[in-house]
Amino acid sequence: MKMFQTRTIILAVLLAMQLTVAQQPASQYPIADKVADKLIQKYQTSSCQQLAQEKQQPPPAQKEAMEQRVVQTLHQDPEMRKHFLDRVAAPIVNKLFECGFIP
Repeated sequence: MKMFQTRTIILAVLLAMQLTVAQQPASQYPIADKVADKLIQKYQTSSCQQLAQEKQQPPPAQKEAMEQRVVQTLHQDPEMRKHFLDRVAAPIVNKLFECGFIP
């Protein structure tokens, strides 16, 4: 499940990087907020079957490298990590529970 969550974080980061931001929210971590929003949206709009299929696919090398950078950043900045996880934890865990991915 750790690999599944990490790949999802990478996907969200890549999507956030593609956005053109006209105004940034009044947050200390506007990029983390955009990534969190995209990640939450992904889980809210994906079916359980889509999430299961994604879990089975190995990530491309580029995404895996991005994953390592994101995880490293979250390890290095505990405040950003707390901010990010506080935003995404409940929606993601609820979806995983609904899909039967966690007991």
